[in-house]
Amino acid sequence: MKFLGMGGMSGAQPKACQLLGCIGVVAEVSEEAAKKRHDQGWCQELIYDLSELIERIRECRTKKLATSIGYVGNVVDVWERLATEKDTLIDLGSDQTSCHTPYHGGYYPVQLSYDESRKCMKSDPEKFKELVHESLKRQVAAIDKLHERGMYFFDYGNAFLLTAKRAGAPVGGTDEKRCIRFK
Repeated sequence: MKFLGMGGMSGAQPKACQLLGCIGVVAEVSEEAAKKRHDQGWCQELIYDLSELIERIRECRTKKLATSIGYVGNVVDVWERLATEKDTLIDLGSDQTSCHTPYHGGYYPVQLSYDESRKCMKSDPEKFKELVHESLKRQVAAIDKLHERGMYFFDYGNAFLLTAKRAGAPVGGTDEKRCIRFK
């Protein structure tokens, strides 16, 4: 399973994955939020390196270990890396960002760090909006590649698909086998 964010409402997602017997990977751009959830026991592991994350996912799949892994970084980097792997490492994916407020801290573009994003959204909101749109398009492209290889993706009502569509990403339509289609 793959989710995004360990803030308010999505903070319980890593623990839920573990309780279900899954490997839960949750990306969080705020190191403070990730450490908080780890310290609270909601997330078992924190990883800062993408290669280490991929190897840990493989190890857990091979050993059939249930765990919750917090990746401290941007989820777009994770989606793009997963899309380049030869083997499909993820079966179920979602996005838990607050895409109903994408330009005010609900979504952090991959091109900027967490701190840079917070500064840019205040100092240059139009530039921030552009970066969010570019990032959403990259995210959808990576998710689409994984979807084509069999990953099921769902939007839980956070306006991710709507916001991505408004950003110019090729989302929409239906697919009888998987319910959501990106192209």
